[in-house]
Amino acid sequence: MSIHPTAIVAKGAVIPASCTVGPYSTIGPHVVLGEECELVSHVVLDGHLKVGARNRFFSFACVGVAPQDLKYKGEPTGAALGDDNVIRECVTISRGTVGGGGTTRVGNGCLIMAYSHIGHDSVVGDGCILANSATLAGHVIVEDYATVGALNQVHQYCRIGKYAYTGGGTTVTQDVLPYSLTSAKRETRAYGLNKVGLERKGFDSARLRAIQHAYRLLQSGKMNTSQAIATLKEEGIATEDVAYLVRFVESSERGVLK
Repeated sequence: MSIHPTAIVAKGAVIPASCTVGPYSTIGPHVVLGEECELVSHVVLDGHLKVGARNRFFSFACVGVAPQDLKYKGEPTGAALGDDNVIRECVTISRGTVGGGGTTRVGNGCLIMAYSHIGHDSVVGDGCILANSATLAGHVIVEDYATVGALNQVHQYCRIGKYAYTGGGTTVTQDVLPYSLTSAKRETRAYGLNKVGLERKGFDSARLRAIQHAYRLLQSGKMNTSQAIATLKEEGIATEDVAYLVRFVESSERGVLK
């Protein structure tokens, strides 16, 4: 096991021999690391934190720390990370709260860039990117393969759908549609399909056409959201992508950015 002599590892922490703990890092007593994790230097891991394999934490990242919630009174809540995530410099990931389910979660294969913040009880799916200084308030859901742009602010209880892309500097106060490009430069609304991103993920032309048709109805000035969803159902849901889009809109509690 490679633990730098200046690192402080509390009794009870579980650290496999394949891990590397760099200088001046601090690991709390309830932290469990998976195989081949690396703490570059000055990393803080705390709380009831469970980390999967091959995660890399860069300098001054603080993961599993107490939530920034005045209702939090020291309850033994936690955070969980999957495998193969990259947590860059000065990222903060708060542990959950009792009222929010108790656990903040990050999936597999995510890139969390410098100075990003993942608030208490948030859930980040697989393959997501949070660009520099992206901020998720508490109880935010970022679904698989979504990208949250630099300097984004995401309001509590908002969702960002699968494969969505939000532009830099966007303030998100409602749910972001799956597959969409959404930007503050376009008056904080969805202005198109994330076609390049979808193609990179292997979406073929037939899948893209079906999603594009659904978007034309949703974005049509002649219909409100309920009417567009009803029209899609009357036509018959063509693909699982469209079915998921319909479910996402129907289950939205804060409304969707159109």
